[in-house]
Formats: sequence, structure tokens, C-alpha cells
Amino acid sequence: MDNVVRGALRSGWLGYWIDREVAGRGMASLAVALVCDHAFGPVGLHRLQADIRPENGPSQRLVERLGFTREGVLRRYLDIDGEWRDHLAYALLADDLPGGALARWRDRAGR
Repeated sequence: MDNVVRGALRSGWLGYWIDREVAGRGMASLAVALVCDHAFGPVGLHRLQADIRPENGPSQRLVERLGFTREGVLRRYLDIDGEWRDHLAYALLADDLPGGALARWRDRAGR
């Protein structure tokens, strides 16, 4: 979680990375769920946003499984490797998951 803004916005931005050798084992999903619950609980945020490159399907699926909603396209959003890259904006609001993100993760992991 980064760029936490207080006041009327009470939001933060979520970023994560996992090594390919351990990808697909649920660790990133679990970590994101724990961060979400911490952000919405003790930290008191209202909204978390995750901005994901359009070609990163696994990351899009990760946040979608945890209840994030795709809100739009951020055109030429970040300068990566010398090129301005588009990103997809996903967001999760504190009241989107009354039982918490960890509970949703547990639900989905049991399938």
C-alpha cells in the first residue's frame, strides 16, 4: 500500500510483485487480501486502487477474485522502460466486502 491520502479521500494505492518461481501458489492473493483488511480496518481507509497493465491477465484475475471492480483505462499513465504505458484502474471500497477480503480469499481458496 502506497500513497495513502487522508482527509475526505481516505484512499491508498496497492502495488505488488511476486517472483515467477512462486507465482500461482496463492501467496500474492493472500498478501493482497491481508493488506486490504488492514487498510480498511486499523488504517481506516475507504478505498484502495490497483492500476494494472492491460497485458497482465494474472494480476487482473487476482484483484477481480478479491472483489475489485474495473473502473476504467488510465491512458499513457506511467513511464515504464522509456514508454508511456496504459493501465487499467481497479478499485475496492471498504463496504464492498462486509466480511473482509481475507474471508473472500478463504472462500475462493477452498474451491
